[in-house]
Amino acid sequence: MVESTPRVSGAAAPACCPPIVTAALSEGDAEIMAAMFKALADPVRLRLLSRVASHPNGEAYVCDIADVGVSQPTVSHHLKKLREAGLLTSERRGTWVYYRPASGVLASLGAFLADTEKADKEDPPVAARAF
Repeated sequence: MVESTPRVSGAAAPACCPPIVTAALSEGDAEIMAAMFKALADPVRLRLLSRVASHPNGEAYVCDIADVGVSQPTVSHHLKKLREAGLLTSERRGTWVYYRPASGVLASLGAFLADTEKADKEDPPVAARAF
């Protein structure tokens, strides 16, 4: 196995963080989330994560996801950055490396960004929402 636990700058990423609207982030949690968002700020990385996460088997071989408009070495570089940010894990099987979203990381990002204050309020009609 190449890497099985989420890592941020070489350290295992703990479960993070309370929803942003419910508590201020600690310095450590802010560093973890910043590393994830920094990795996701690149359109190629965002597309790669999307392709891995939406792959039918829940994991993808690099050849399944590499058609994002950049060279294969650049794809490998971006996948490495996603792994380092704790967003992807990888597993080597022979000469092939398979990627999958790190366990719970997508749900954690969604929960972190969730507007829990809106839970008590009725959502406005879709046409009234700003996109």
